[in-house]
Amino acid sequence: MTIERIDDPADPRLADYRGLTDTALRRVAEPAGGLYIAESAKVIARAVAAGHRPRSLLVQEKWLADAESLAGSAPVYVVPDAVAEEVTGYAVHRGALAAMHRPDLPAVADLVARARLVMILEDVGDHTNVGAAFRAAAGLGVDAVLVSPRCADPLYRRSVRVSMGTVFQVPWTRMPEWDSVAPILRSAGLHVAALALTEDAVPLDRFAARRPDRVAVVLGSEGDGLSRRALATADTVVTIPMAGGVDSLNVAAASAVALWALR
Repeated sequence: MTIERIDDPADPRLADYRGLTDTALRRVAEPAGGLYIAESAKVIARAVAAGHRPRSLLVQEKWLADAESLAGSAPVYVVPDAVAEEVTGYAVHRGALAAMHRPDLPAVADLVARARLVMILEDVGDHTNVGAAFRAAAGLGVDAVLVSPRCADPLYRRSVRVSMGTVFQVPWTRMPEWDSVAPILRSAGLHVAALALTEDAVPLDRFAARRPDRVAVVLGSEGDGLSRRALATADTVVTIPMAGGVDSLNVAAASAVALWALR
């Protein structure tokens, strides 16, 4: 491990950490160049335990001891608090940041080949909801997660933080468009259950009572719900029965309810 103390926020060695509050630039990948940012010693430790490699760590002096066991051969940049805030755009108070090399994502067919319960997130744009859905998936025994091409990045630091690091625990990959992925799901023997409000939707408890052996649960975006193509791919449309004049749950809450019923 190499410890390098930096006092200049414009130092090029800090480029990976610069301007991390600009969410729109990292909707798919954060940042460019095959990297993502892990925040806090606990999250970094989980990423390293999952086989992910840090390119560098950014810490304040008081957190240096925590970083020493995480860096491996990567350099550790030690900066004053003011420099950390100026570089990242926010007050860094979770101990450490790490620029991590993104792992190669598996092929969809390989990921679902032996899966009994799969969660599919279609165009979920909110990183908090993605992280919460991954946490539900980890806690409720999901074997694999697929995210659509326009879904928010599970490795965005907010997704990772909300998931409590479980994005490193649940096998996942980014899937192609429905025309390409539907035959793969069929070949794997997965019954596609889409959560949506339609006239022919089956209540979740009734569907769970006769649960197919292998199920892929599809959840849609917070505003528009599932696309027509997703609904056309589904073998069954499923709904969570609601009361009190409420038509649906937040997508993260819906994922937890559906996965618990189908666990």
